[in-house]
Amino acid sequence: MSEQPATTDTPRQQLQPAAADAIRAYATKTRENADHLAAVLEDIATNGLPSVEDCTPWEELRETHLARLTRQRPAVA
Repeated sequence: MSEQPATTDTPRQQLQPAAADAIRAYATKTRENADHLAAVLEDIATNGLPSVEDCTPWEELRETHLARLTRQRPAVA
């Protein structure tokens, strides 16, 4: 994607200010996540893979993530 606005003959629909703010916040968070991932990959490229003892097993990561999702999920009536 480009940071340049799309060029079409059709005018673009403007967003409500709250929607535009939400999209900007999402873009910021996405950019931060991408920067973090890039830093991790650069570290691996420079220093190699971490030892197994320094890593978290994927099962533990999965359970932590599922617990987080469960806390965020609204209660079903």
